[in-house]
Amino acid sequence: MSFDAINSEPAIKAVNLSKCYQLYQHPKDRLKQFLWPHRWLGPRLFFRELRALHDIDLTVMPGEVVGIVGQNGSGKSTLLQLVCGTLTPTSGEVRVNGRIAALLELGAGFNPEFSGRENILMSSAIMGLSQAEIAARIDDIIDFSGVRDFIDQPVKTYSSGMYVRLAFSVAINVDPDILVIDEALSVGDGAFARKSFARIMQMRDAGKTILFCSHSLFQVESLCSRTIWINHGRMMMDGESAGVVTAYQAFLDKNSNATNTVPDTITNTNQTVTPESHEHPSGTARLLKVKLQENNANVQHAIIMSGESSVRVSVAFASDPLLPCPNVAMTLQTPDGRTITSAATWEDQFILQRTAEGKGEVSLKLDKIPLLKGDYLINIYLMCERGLHIYDTAVAAATLQIKQSGRLQGYFSIPHRWENTLDG
Repeated sequence: MSFDAINSEPAIKAVNLSKCYQLYQHPKDRLKQFLWPHRWLGPRLFFRELRALHDIDLTVMPGEVVGIVGQNGSGKSTLLQLVCGTLTPTSGEVRVNGRIAALLELGAGFNPEFSGRENILMSSAIMGLSQAEIAARIDDIIDFSGVRDFIDQPVKTYSSGMYVRLAFSVAINVDPDILVIDEALSVGDGAFARKSFARIMQMRDAGKTILFCSHSLFQVESLCSRTIWINHGRMMMDGESAGVVTAYQAFLDKNSNATNTVPDTITNTNQTVTPESHEHPSGTARLLKVKLQENNANVQHAIIMSGESSVRVSVAFASDPLLPCPNVAMTLQTPDGRTITSAATWEDQFILQRTAEGKGEVSLKLDKIPLLKGDYLINIYLMCERGLHIYDTAVAAATLQIKQSGRLQGYFSIPHRWENTLDG
């Protein structure tokens, strides 16, 4: 069979895929259900059913990068586990064409009594690598994980960070055809998280098939050309990422359960960070200070008039000088988490400058802010050169209270003009 013929086959094909769990109130009810003589006394159920997925049809072609969004309990993880074969469907079927690596519950298959090296050998074999392939890659796996000094110690002695880094390294180095990611882009410390993200981006650029499940709508839209929205086990939308993310965010807003477009990890940096602690952050970058200025004075909370006042946000950072210069982004949010607007250096093609030691400072001026009355939060994000990986965050770094003279409703006062059009 030719390469083109192989590539014409779907990487993942799910048809009428459903998963139903039987939930028992007491352990003894399982035995009752097993022993109940159905044929003579008729059916009786000692359990209640929970249908996690309802008749999902899904086709993913080789090289596609597909995002999956949905609230907790919507069935996203169940779908990924069915694709990976760690769960069996109640009905329907799923076919996978190619070697698959899953970043689900990292390290779930590790034996705590085995050493790191022994767990690498075992996990790689389970993922389908031959002994020759394992031998050729084991040093790369160990080096990527950064735990070489402890590789022959039992993993039960590892810290949680070491454990996760080793598991991620195994999964990412088996050269899969299909990569399944479930909220696994923030493993380990900042330097390792960036390295992990870079490897995933490398796999995407190499044409690997990727399923990416995340609550970070910003990363989903940035990474994935196509996105699927699942709600209560049913597929609500399947299409171009921008449209699906917009519809899903509107759904969250309508249900007053808004999800931030960036991860929830919060580092409030209103105060200056001790210079010695982050002067030369190796392999990553850190926010040092975020300042809000009104009329050339530093403030934490600004009270301004709609359409009349301006403020300036100054952001200082430190970065590893060996890495590309980072980017800075700002969002304005309502207290309930709705993002009203945003600005980013990469979108404006603004190039940050920094010293040879990796330090920099940039300011963003917001002129005659057209927001209508209300309270708003200023969030700052320090991101990688692509504007995808988040190094550091300052959520609610400062607040704005907008006042207005009129009675207009909404979030913005947009430019407008009234005209009389009555003839004669």
